[in-house]
Amino acid sequence: MLLQLIKTRLRPYGGLLAALAVLQLINVGANLYLPTLNADIIDKGVTRGDTGYIWHTGGIMLAISLVQVVGSIGAAYMGARIAMFFGRDTRTSVFRAVGRFSAREVGQFGAPSLITRSTNDVQQVQLLVLMGCTLMISAPIMMVGGVIMALRQDAGLSWLVLVAVVVLAVAVGLIVRKMVPGFRLVQTRIDTVNRVMREHLSGVRVIRAFTREPYETGRFGTATDELTDISVRVGSLMMIMFPLVFMVMNLSTVGVWWFGAHQVAAGDVQIGSLSAYMTYLIQILMSVMMATFMFMMIPRAAVAAERIGEVVNTEPSVQAPSEPVTPENVRGVVELKGATMQYPGADQPVLRDINLYAEPGQTVAIIGSTGSGKSTLLSLIARLFDATDGQVLVDGVDVRQLDPTLLWGHIGIVPQKAYLFSGTVASNLRYGNPDATDDELWQALEVAQARDFVERLDGGLDAPINQGGTNVSGGQRQRLCIARALVAAPRIYLFDDSFSALDLATDQRLRRALAPRVHDATVFIVAQRVSTIQGADKIVVLDDGDAVGVGRHEELLATCPPYREIVESQLGGNEEVA
Repeated sequence: MLLQLIKTRLRPYGGLLAALAVLQLINVGANLYLPTLNADIIDKGVTRGDTGYIWHTGGIMLAISLVQVVGSIGAAYMGARIAMFFGRDTRTSVFRAVGRFSAREVGQFGAPSLITRSTNDVQQVQLLVLMGCTLMISAPIMMVGGVIMALRQDAGLSWLVLVAVVVLAVAVGLIVRKMVPGFRLVQTRIDTVNRVMREHLSGVRVIRAFTREPYETGRFGTATDELTDISVRVGSLMMIMFPLVFMVMNLSTVGVWWFGAHQVAAGDVQIGSLSAYMTYLIQILMSVMMATFMFMMIPRAAVAAERIGEVVNTEPSVQAPSEPVTPENVRGVVELKGATMQYPGADQPVLRDINLYAEPGQTVAIIGSTGSGKSTLLSLIARLFDATDGQVLVDGVDVRQLDPTLLWGHIGIVPQKAYLFSGTVASNLRYGNPDATDDELWQALEVAQARDFVERLDGGLDAPINQGGTNVSGGQRQRLCIARALVAAPRIYLFDDSFSALDLATDQRLRRALAPRVHDATVFIVAQRVSTIQGADKIVVLDDGDAVGVGRHEELLATCPPYREIVESQLGGNEEVA
């Protein structure tokens, strides 16, 4: 997976890679030629007292050194650009893949893991590409070139090179083999730390309300301790490599001087040649050390690439049809025929055999206990999930046969958790209709009972909104989300418990202002409060995934015990319509 990922992402940058290879070849070639010139200075200049030869050869060495510097700087620049391009493209591919996911795939991976995969995992592979461009290309060239140049100086000591390289390669291979499972576990533990941190941040009010700080601190401490333990274990293996490389390098140096001294004494090798041989041996072992450094990074990058590949190669369960139906006019008639929804791995369906019909001008309310499947029902209509059995029809066409862009363009959804994007009030309201005028925005705000507080904001429509809408209250956030849906003017409205943060008076005013605005659209409202949905044209009562009652408020009071229990628990004996 790692090789495939790198190969795919670097294919568009073949020209930069070719230029990098040329620059690295110049850099390494100059580096390999310098010891030979140094040997000539010793053997032909210093020993003979030829000062002119020393100056002439030294000038050549200086010129070659300048070429080497240029090649090294150019290679580093090219390598950095290639690595940055790789990181950008890989993050983009992960982001686009996640953007195509349905809610099922997002739940399958989990938000913490997706964050880690698009940041830390991409960074690990990007770092490998950077090191590969600067080290992996030069290391083989230096190793092969060093062996050839060393043999030219003294073939009798070549066995030392063979022994040193083989010992080092075997030792590194054994260590890397033990590191791969450890790096895989490191990435998993990072996911866990991200998950615990996200839960802590998103639930900080609940944690404080129930004085669970010590418990949450313990959870986070356990997660970080587990990450620390495996990181220390893997780091200990990594640290073995450097002492091992230097030990082999130092023993090889001692061996060269020991055996080379006897050859110099016998007159078989000149001092300059032995010095050059020593330099080439160090260059060979340095290239092995650079390769070792790369091997240290490959296991973790391989694990990261595998995790990236899982995201990129996952096919979304909600797919656009090969030949989508694109009706000219969408009226907004919604029908569910035996719709059943069961999450992967679940023992029981969350919705069973739901039959429902709604047409423009109707308001359908959905009520039930927590976990009864209310939000899932709206998700089926919006095709955030696909029904595992049965059909969901819009204007008589199965939503799986409609163009998803067309379907979503005619649905305005206000989610249970109201969310605003960083920007301004206006940019959030125009999210579904970029061409909306300021007058249209104010009209939507007035219907959503948000005009008063927006006018009080510094800047009005241009007032800044923080990520998630954290600088406005929960009720204000909900009203802005409702206004955003109104600006889009869809044919189908899906309000998923969108009035829960509003006080009863505001809730009542909003519903009265909303009715004429959505009179020609199909409206679905999920609510916990009976007062919010008493006037609906049709109320669907869900109980553990089953539709146990469908009808108007008065009908359900007489025929549906679960609904009557909900009404009595909230309104007592007062059952007047609000």
